[in-house]
Amino acid sequence: MRGMTTMGEVREQVEAMALSHHDELVPVEEISFDNLETVVIGGKSHYMRPVAQRGISARCGIPYTYLARCPGSLQAVQLRYWLKHERNQDLFFRFDRQEVRAVFTPRYTPADNLEVLRQLDEVGIRSDTKVQVALDAEFMSLSIPDQDRTFAVMGDRLTPGISVSNSEVGLASLSVKAFFLRLVCTNGLIAKTEVSSSYRHVSARILAELPQALGQVQGQLESQRDKIRISMESPVDDADSTFRALNRQFQLGQREQEAVGWGFGREPGKTMWNVVQGFTAGAQYPSLTAEESHKLQVIGGQILGMVQ
Repeated sequence: MRGMTTMGEVREQVEAMALSHHDELVPVEEISFDNLETVVIGGKSHYMRPVAQRGISARCGIPYTYLARCPGSLQAVQLRYWLKHERNQDLFFRFDRQEVRAVFTPRYTPADNLEVLRQLDEVGIRSDTKVQVALDAEFMSLSIPDQDRTFAVMGDRLTPGISVSNSEVGLASLSVKAFFLRLVCTNGLIAKTEVSSSYRHVSARILAELPQALGQVQGQLESQRDKIRISMESPVDDADSTFRALNRQFQLGQREQEAVGWGFGREPGKTMWNVVQGFTAGAQYPSLTAEESHKLQVIGGQILGMVQ
């Protein structure tokens, strides 16, 4: 799910996804492996998704890139051996039907997407509110523009708001940041603000503090206007070399670089604002994951924060 929609439609999608989710505390002594992709729990085999594979590799202290290249039989031997050194008696498994979507220690307290949406509902975000979303099985990025605060900078109309991101499988912490929606093309930019909030999933206070975080971030929105204006007035003589340098600086993968090039091609220009838009427009590249889409919006905000 990606693009402009309503909060109600996002909630329906998240509720539908949650129907097949369940969690279990699994005794370590009941865990074995056929290979990196297949875990055996109490004699029953389960496919482990890539995020879960990385998680169990980390728990065992084995580099994932090395383990993934090993033959399946050797993967099983190493995982079984190193799991014997696990300090916890149980591990926290997150399932989607019979597939394992993530593996954590028992200390992990999940901030599920559905709970995040319930908190947003409690602070007054209605079902008919227009939002920008990137949502898949691993990541949710939900940006909520405040239509009453739309402003113009050098003829470009933007709507500020807040962006909430979350990963139920540990790809990122629950985070709240400032957001700007460019109305002419619905490019979303997640700003680098002085106040942002991010919470690791180990505390029950995460969701309780979400309303306070929303208020703190909203107070920083107006400070970004000058950065936007300066970026529009900052010339870029060689866009290609600028993008190459930024791609290296932010360590973009090949698909992400393709997305940025695609985004810049939709609206080329010779200012830093055009460069920023290359990243934020690239977030709409069809083959990106929700996490990658969110990442490009964040990078767009970081680049904007660099302008002088």
